[in-house]
Amino acid sequence: MTRNDLTCSYAIIRHNIRTYRSDGVVEVVKGLHLAENTLHNLQASQDPRDHHQGWRYFIEKTAQKPGIDPREATLLRQQELEVRESTASTGTEKLNPESA
Repeated sequence: MTRNDLTCSYAIIRHNIRTYRSDGVVEVVKGLHLAENTLHNLQASQDPRDHHQGWRYFIEKTAQKPGIDPREATLLRQQELEVRESTASTGTEKLNPESA
């Protein structure tokens, strides 16, 4: 593990692989090892019906502070995604102006 893996924050996200619906951030933790342990614990305690319906968890590196309220973390993550998508679409238009 690198020093970066130990000091960075990671968000645990819940999403549905069948509907592509995000349920948002479950928790933000410090360090990849703790994120992996948290992910494993969530998966181990997940109701089988919930899993069968398509709900899964994944880890995502984030700049958010560990311990942040999950609702606030979800809102901030959504804003970050919107900015990223906006920047990407603007960049794409500049590269290929005829596609508009």
